[in-house]
Amino acid sequence: MSSNPQEVQYSIEGMDCADCALSLERSLAQIDGVEQVRINYTTGLMDASGNFNPQDLIQRVKALGYRAISPTLSADTGYVAESPTTGVSLRLPGFLGYLYSAPQTRLAMLGALLLLISIPFSLIQNIPQTYWAKTALHVLAAVITGFPIANRGIRALVIGRQITIDLLMIIATLGALLIGETGEGATVVMLFAIGEALEGNTAERARSSLRSLLALKPEVAHVMRPCIDCTEHMGQQGYSGGACPICGEHETTLPVDQVAVGERVIVRPGEHIPVDGHIYRGFSLVNQAPVTGESVPVRKSPGDKVYAGTLNGDSVLEVTVSQPATNSTISRIVRLVEQAQAQRAPIERFIDRFAAWYTPAIVLLAAMLAILPPLLFNAPFLDTDGSRGWLYRSLALLIVACPCALVISTPVTLVSALTSLARRGVLIKGGAFLDVLARARLFAFDKTGTLTLGHPSVIQARSVDCLPDTQRCAACDDLLALAASVERRSEHPLAQAIMAEVEARQLTHTYPAAEAIQSLAGQGVQGFSNGSRILVGSHDLFHTRDDSLDKELHTDIQSAIDAGQTVMLIGKDNNLLGYVSVSDDLRSTSMEALRQLKAIDPNIHTVMLTGDNPAVADKVSAAIGNMDEVRAGLLPEDKLEAVRDLQSQHGLVVMVGDGVNDAPALAAANVGIAMGGAGTAQAMETADVVLMQDDLTHLPEVVRSSRKTRTIITQNIAFSLALKAAFLLLTLPGWATLWMAVFADMGASLLVTLNGLRMLRKNN
Repeated sequence: MSSNPQEVQYSIEGMDCADCALSLERSLAQIDGVEQVRINYTTGLMDASGNFNPQDLIQRVKALGYRAISPTLSADTGYVAESPTTGVSLRLPGFLGYLYSAPQTRLAMLGALLLLISIPFSLIQNIPQTYWAKTALHVLAAVITGFPIANRGIRALVIGRQITIDLLMIIATLGALLIGETGEGATVVMLFAIGEALEGNTAERARSSLRSLLALKPEVAHVMRPCIDCTEHMGQQGYSGGACPICGEHETTLPVDQVAVGERVIVRPGEHIPVDGHIYRGFSLVNQAPVTGESVPVRKSPGDKVYAGTLNGDSVLEVTVSQPATNSTISRIVRLVEQAQAQRAPIERFIDRFAAWYTPAIVLLAAMLAILPPLLFNAPFLDTDGSRGWLYRSLALLIVACPCALVISTPVTLVSALTSLARRGVLIKGGAFLDVLARARLFAFDKTGTLTLGHPSVIQARSVDCLPDTQRCAACDDLLALAASVERRSEHPLAQAIMAEVEARQLTHTYPAAEAIQSLAGQGVQGFSNGSRILVGSHDLFHTRDDSLDKELHTDIQSAIDAGQTVMLIGKDNNLLGYVSVSDDLRSTSMEALRQLKAIDPNIHTVMLTGDNPAVADKVSAAIGNMDEVRAGLLPEDKLEAVRDLQSQHGLVVMVGDGVNDAPALAAANVGIAMGGAGTAQAMETADVVLMQDDLTHLPEVVRSSRKTRTIITQNIAFSLALKAAFLLLTLPGWATLWMAVFADMGASLLVTLNGLRMLRKNN
């Protein structure tokens, strides 16, 4: 046993249904040292943690009839099997390939063939030899097909102390054989095996969606590297080894994991960009749909950011690597999608707990159904005079009551929805967040960087010593330069607006960068330059510090605020020097996004939460429309309190922000949504939902998808329960046959799986 706690992940092969995953999970949890184990049937992945020997885990999986292997997924969707007679590898398409890819399904195909051969013998009456031939074929078909199913069911009972669907089916098959219903017994186990294979093949389509994401990660890169220890030029020009100064750099093809940050890679037209980085040389159109979901290629030029997995267009690009391959944007996307698929939504966890006691309860109910009517009411135990006895009815109940359709009704839908949204540039970190988005009626929005572009520009810089009749005032230039000395190292959009204006006026080096920079939570910033305290902050901050405002200057400031501009005042020591006003343009998508939200549900309530002044916030709200409430002048702690207040009034709150700022409010909301996560690693790590593009119209798209997901899950659960209830009513009077029960159970499983896979469509 390992001395330290560990976490391991394996891919599980051989699971035919969701109940297999639940049974296997409960059995593995009984191993000494295993603290937690999770098996996701739709992804086929197992995660386990604790202080245990991994070999014990692998051996238990093998003992239960499955295989645990390293989770190496391939983009290849074909199935390869070895011919049992020639040893030749066969590549078969579709469901036929899936059937032939595993030993148990090949046995099911052989069982089906034996049943077909028995049909002519069934048509010949009153000849004992044909009867015995037919019976022998039926029993042989049942044994061949049922052996792997019985093996799994008995192992689960003995090793894991679990009553599984496999065990229920074998009990029903043996019961049918014992009472002489050999044809039905063989048909039951054959239909069950084929149905399980159909279900597994359908779930494989959901897994292949994740493989398509993994396939976007390039395996090699063409790197520019110097010639090392060049034998051709050794000794020339004093060269004695290392990087050859004569050869210079040349192109080398390497595994992408060996490419270091700072190196340059060559990307030819039509190739996938292998790394995250910035264009060093070249101009090209790049298809970013795999990462951001953008439908139109984007023109890229030197200095622009590019992402691994995106497709280069018409020209050669030279890209400087900015992230290791393991930490590229597409790698983080795949990692987050895997984690999201492994998380279970509340309804999914409830169904898992329900199934844990449901199956044993069905076995007990079937036993009572077989025994009590004959004992208490002298009803027939076996079939008599063409009517179904209570043993037969109890066997039908065992089959029709299997919980497989109910168990799989939720996870396959959630996995399909999460994967489909990831393909379109929306990352959701678990089914629980989809459920909240489907039920939420309150959406709160940050202003700067969310509803607006987040790239404000300076409209006016006005010093108290301004000379209004001059073309360019030296006092106003000095005001901007002082403000830049404090804001130089800030990432805030307002600070960047000041720096952009200072660079445009060529004032960057007028003053050295200020020292002892101190942020004044939500109100401004101060620092010391040349021994003087420089203060850049809001109107309220200066009033708080008892700095008086010139009457004329106050009028100008108020006019700028009324015009929807954000005003920052600049002071030196205890003197007010003037102000800078900036303006931020609306996103072109903000108005349409809020309109679509209201179109989805008129009861959705929208709120703007901003640290800007009320006049600016009202101007933005009026321009956007469909904003029900505006709360302005909020410090970060005020936004946090606002979210909590909205939760007390409206229940579930969804907060949309830029993913870095307003972190407390995003964390406090029931769902925090970050904008523009493609370029922000922090946003991808901290937010519950990440919109990879700076496009707010993805928000109503996510809400629609979450609501459709919830609807499909509800449909699946209702259909599963209704079908079982209907067949239960048919079973009690003896109208339902065993093969009808198998069709009902497997048909329900297949239908709910196909219904859930509808979420993979692009328009969902």
